[in-house]
Amino acid sequence: MRMCLTSDIGGYYTGAIEEGRDQFGRKGDFITSPEISQIFGELVGIWFVAEWLSQGRPKQGVELIEVGPGRGTLMDDMLRTMRNFKDMASSIDTVYMVEASAELRTAQKNLLCGEDAAMTESKIGWHSTSKYSGLPIVWTDSIKAIPQNPSHTPFIVAHEFFDALPIHAFQVVEVAPTQQSQTTNSTSSSGQSPDSSAPSTAPTKQWREMVVSPTPKGTTHADLGTPKSEQHEPVPEFQLTLSPSMTRHAQYLPESSPRYRALKSMPGALIEVCPDASLYASDFASRIGGSSAPSHLNAKPTPSGAALILDYGPADTIPTNSLRGIRRHRRVSPFAAPGLVDLSADVDFGAVVEAATRASDGVECHGPVDQAFFLEAMGIRQRAEMLAKSLGSGAEEKKEELERSWKRLVDRGPGGMGKVYKVLAILPENGGRRRPVGFGGDVSA
Repeated sequence: MRMCLTSDIGGYYTGAIEEGRDQFGRKGDFITSPEISQIFGELVGIWFVAEWLSQGRPKQGVELIEVGPGRGTLMDDMLRTMRNFKDMASSIDTVYMVEASAELRTAQKNLLCGEDAAMTESKIGWHSTSKYSGLPIVWTDSIKAIPQNPSHTPFIVAHEFFDALPIHAFQVVEVAPTQQSQTTNSTSSSGQSPDSSAPSTAPTKQWREMVVSPTPKGTTHADLGTPKSEQHEPVPEFQLTLSPSMTRHAQYLPESSPRYRALKSMPGALIEVCPDASLYASDFASRIGGSSAPSHLNAKPTPSGAALILDYGPADTIPTNSLRGIRRHRRVSPFAAPGLVDLSADVDFGAVVEAATRASDGVECHGPVDQAFFLEAMGIRQRAEMLAKSLGSGAEEKKEELERSWKRLVDRGPGGMGKVYKVLAILPENGGRRRPVGFGGDVSA
């Protein structure tokens, strides 16, 4: 996934996809919530304003950080909204955009700063000035490049970012005693101590990794079990198969959480694990609440800031079989046309919460809640009504498009965005005394 999406040569986001093509929007491969309606970004901006209010209205040191900003539409709507709250807008020191693609960095700069705005490079990243209040904007290709300052208040947004992070897939298999011996010998030869106990005569259960392998010649869609909706494409060159022996990742990733270990007794159990998601969640948490690691460099006397994660995935289960490809708004095999197809997998929100709370004692998590619940609580209907009134008479087509777009964001039907997409918040720990806005709470406790 990492190579197909972000490789310097031929990566979907970083390798110049095709001449004149864009990944986003109706003419691209997929359309995101900020592209559907400006109200989405406005309400996300309002959510951060509410958090700024609830955390004592800091006068300075606020950082806006977006990971995976796409074309910059979400941040543009957020900044346009925040400038209406002058005290909050003046508290923002810097806007950080974490973007690996040079082409997308340019698109974001053109939208947020203007096509004529200069972009300079430094050791940290690339710099320009926003058209909104002259805010400095800094682009980095890694969140690790953004300095952590314990006196700052980071407001972090990740919209459809975690779903693009690479996953590992594992399945529980029953292993015969002879196979156990081979696995043990293989592990021993890699430098680890072999098991000195007597060989078992009963089969045991092991995690085996699903690996990518070439598709044999003559394979059909029926052989691969390809859904009918994806059979319009040629048979892909690659497929997922079960590793015949334990890989290095199979030895520790499925054992890294009690949620995964609880499934090891179930033959055939499948899980997807995303180590990068845990790394990002840990980074967010340490910026907000300080690190739990015994290091004075990561200490934060007073937790502050917030992270809002908006993505798709199950609310309370571990994802399985969710790796997918999207091209021209149609679902295709994730192994079709590498570098020309968007790849994604469901987000394991439980793993994100686990990683965040493990990384910092100074944070707590709220959600995930359905996107429909969040946006309705934030006032999407009322905002749409205000916009419709501002259009005046004689703009019936625009009003109808406005209504279609906001209702699409909160659609609770099968496969509807309001149900499939979830929202999770990481906040400074307060003993659960206050639920944030959009999650059933208010600005004050």
